[in-house]
Amino acid sequence: MTVAIGPPDSADLADAAADWAAAYVHIPFCARLCPYCDFAVVAGRDEATHRYVSALRKEIAMEPEWRPLRAVYVGGGTPSRLVPEQLGSVVGDLESRFGLADGAEVSLEANPEDWNFALADGLRQAGYERVSFGVQSFDPAVLKSLGRVHTPDQAATAVSVARQTGFRSINIDLIFGTPGETNVSWRDTVDRALALEPDHLSLYALTVERGTALSRAISAGAPAPDPDAQADAYETAEALCRTAGLVHYEVSNWARPDHGCVYNLITWAQGEYVAFGIGAHGHRQGIRPRNLRRLDAYLDRVEGGLSAEQGAETLDPWGREVERLLLGLRRIAGVVPGRGGEALLASLRGERLREAGVLGLAAGRMVVLRPLLGDEVGRAVLALQPGER
Repeated sequence: MTVAIGPPDSADLADAAADWAAAYVHIPFCARLCPYCDFAVVAGRDEATHRYVSALRKEIAMEPEWRPLRAVYVGGGTPSRLVPEQLGSVVGDLESRFGLADGAEVSLEANPEDWNFALADGLRQAGYERVSFGVQSFDPAVLKSLGRVHTPDQAATAVSVARQTGFRSINIDLIFGTPGETNVSWRDTVDRALALEPDHLSLYALTVERGTALSRAISAGAPAPDPDAQADAYETAEALCRTAGLVHYEVSNWARPDHGCVYNLITWAQGEYVAFGIGAHGHRQGIRPRNLRRLDAYLDRVEGGLSAEQGAETLDPWGREVERLLLGLRRIAGVVPGRGGEALLASLRGERLREAGVLGLAAGRMVVLRPLLGDEVGRAVLALQPGER
């Protein structure tokens, strides 16, 4: 059973997560490619799932031994396209290789149309306690625009099945700002999501990533997301979540006490995690390795006994400090200023942000007071120079 972690917006929790270890596992298989997605995914390759899982297990076995994991996150792609035995074998190998800390949180992402009692029960028996459903919307027209194939009723049923089969934490992912989505439609989506009483809610603005089908459509004349409409949608959702008793603990995430996503808390705290699968990025001993993104290249490399790593980034001390601020300021709890934060507060950019009520100090921590303007703070952080004080 997962150990209680307390209020998700706690400063103590935000800082403690920096010392926890985690693992990320990427499952790339999808039934179809969503037009907005730029992740390392493949469609129409389900015949390769068994080979891929075998390669994942081999990659895990090649990773140097480490310390017990506080969180395991299986993302994608669509992990729920695999059977429980496959997903369970991966968790079992992680436990054998590194160990799982007491109360470790084991999570996976799932699509509502895949979810049923047999799958849910099998995953629970395999050790999964947290599931994140890619619902995105409860408006059929918006779902169609986003390339999703499930219905609103399937989304609601998936949440119910997860609850009945004993999943401890249930998250719903929503996307706002899809062209054609109205204020009424978005409010209804959030209301319907909250009516299901999820333990966690993640809300993301639709973004146009280069090279996606969405970006090509917009280049050809299709409407693009409206930033002003997205800002209104965010504020609407923020008010509804607050009324429902969900705690805002990161710019895009709300949760009930003891249900903050442990894996994400670790990444936002600049903690360490190992990563497996195509396109996976890790962080260990100050190095951020990244894996090959192409499925066949990954399979050939790992099956040949070689590392799947395609490259790695090693940040210098100032780069790590800038990264610490960028990640930490996403959290409502903020971050201890440190060298970079003090430089920002003393700079002209920092003074203007404080005067505008965007950036502030609370209990010795630097916080973004208006999350919608967090990108402005991020740009100010990136503009800092190593010699600034």
